[in-house]
Amino acid sequence: MHDLTWRPLAPQDAQASADLLNAMETVDGIGENYTAEDTLQELIDPYADLERASLAAFDGDVMAGYMKIRFKPSAEEIHRVFLDGGVHPAYRRRGIGGALVDAGVAAAKVVHALHHPDAKLVVDVNRPERIAGLAELVRSRGFVPVRYFQRMEHSLSALDASELPDGFVVEPWSERNDEDFRAVRNAAYRDYWGAVPMPVELWRNKITNQTFQPEASFLLREEGVAVGMLVTMWWEADTEATGVRDAHFMAIGTLREYRRRGVASALMGHALRAAAEQGYDRASLNVDSADPSGAFGVFEKGGFVPTMRYVRWALEA
Repeated sequence: MHDLTWRPLAPQDAQASADLLNAMETVDGIGENYTAEDTLQELIDPYADLERASLAAFDGDVMAGYMKIRFKPSAEEIHRVFLDGGVHPAYRRRGIGGALVDAGVAAAKVVHALHHPDAKLVVDVNRPERIAGLAELVRSRGFVPVRYFQRMEHSLSALDASELPDGFVVEPWSERNDEDFRAVRNAAYRDYWGAVPMPVELWRNKITNQTFQPEASFLLREEGVAVGMLVTMWWEADTEATGVRDAHFMAIGTLREYRRRGVASALMGHALRAAAEQGYDRASLNVDSADPSGAFGVFEKGGFVPTMRYVRWALEA
């Protein structure tokens, strides 16, 4: 580790970050491929304080590893910050990962004290369980598994033609209804474990960015009132690497009073048919295995099958 240069991340590291993440993918096989544009979007996240809460190790121009903290725009009793990071396969088993996790926990305390000092701090790591050595590393630092999420996929075959219940209409995303999308997402996700409302600047960074697919993103209304939404993303780098064009349903939400009435399933069916018509090869989504709204069962009934499990590791710092 002594021959490496350590410094905070910066937006100009977008290409080096993409190169590192793509090198990790060749070994970890978690289905995540990146362009420099993708990584830049993460580096300019308004809730990533790169100067105070990021660190990267460089071997010349090669990024050997990194960590980055994302704090929450709001917090009530608990402030859950995300610790993200990774180590290039050629530099693993040298202690770099441990040094980055330790630096990440320390950085989480710094941004927590700045933004939500009255809340309880919890540091989260959310990664696929198949990554070799990750469980041992985070356990050694005191993290424990607290939640499991599933990636699920749909082949876009045998789609049913179910119609929306009477009185409901679906419309695609537009600049005019963008705020309705965000409002429904924020209201629906109040029930989701660990979720907080997305301010406008975070919505623009995480949702309506270069991977957003407006023609495959839909708003559900009843008598003019927005009651459900589904947002689709597509990563060019994934298609380039795999040849598969995947419509990823990044956010799906229905207002609480409209759940268990078949409207979410009908909205999802509409999006699946649209994805098939628009030339996608499959659809995918991530779901909380313990979601009390029963989302896992809804998606399974809709034809999605689990393909990879994520573990949410947490440390009460």
